[in-house]
Amino acid sequence: MRFFVGVHRPRMGWPLSLRGHPVCISANVLAGRTGNVAFVGQSEGWMLDSGAFTQIALRGRFDQSPQDYAALVRQFGDWHGSGLEVAVSQDWMCEPDVIAATSLSVREHQQLTLDRFDAIAAAGTGRTPLMAVLQGWHAADYRRHLDAYGDRLDKGAWVGVGSVCKRQGNPRAIGVILETILRTRPDLRLHGFGVKLTALQSPAVRSMLYSADSMAWSYAARRSGRDQNDWMEAYLFAERIAGRSRPMAGGAQPSLF
Repeated sequence: MRFFVGVHRPRMGWPLSLRGHPVCISANVLAGRTGNVAFVGQSEGWMLDSGAFTQIALRGRFDQSPQDYAALVRQFGDWHGSGLEVAVSQDWMCEPDVIAATSLSVREHQQLTLDRFDAIAAAGTGRTPLMAVLQGWHAADYRRHLDAYGDRLDKGAWVGVGSVCKRQGNPRAIGVILETILRTRPDLRLHGFGVKLTALQSPAVRSMLYSADSMAWSYAARRSGRDQNDWMEAYLFAERIAGRSRPMAGGAQPSLF
């Protein structure tokens, strides 16, 4: 399983990439930047997240139009050596608190997710593949959304599975969702958003994921009184995900929860 460590400051990308950990950076921090270099050393590979969680959860809408987001993807992906592997589509999460905040239904969020995917694809993302996102809350929701995508998802497509980051205390629930999707489309390469160590320690969950990302290291550092902007915190977190835990100075180990 590939793991993309989430960073909220582009300058943190290079020391992590240099040490073999691809990063995930939000469109929220890249929008408005001039030039086409997201961070020094980005040729090592990285993922662009649409920033959907922050925008929808806090404001109930996207700050960027599909056309503007597609232009951002092209800005950072359409040059030799950019290293941008994939851009995540603008999806509408289906956690109960988000549904309550928008006063829309899960089905409406699923349709809005499809509409955004189609609009971004129509605008064109240049050399960078666009990652479709499956949304829902119950396993049957994800199956319905998968059916709705139809032939939009090519064989072997790299596809995100949304609204799982708050289920960390119940890896079995995540496993049921992943299994439901793969039972219908075993060819898909699934990506888990915000999947923390609790779920990744489940062999079943980990075996069904092609990739995952998380920024849990930042919250854990802040909660423990350490620097939430220190790339070393992110590095140690990524090392633990990879099974290469290394001690911090003084022998302390960062808590991931």
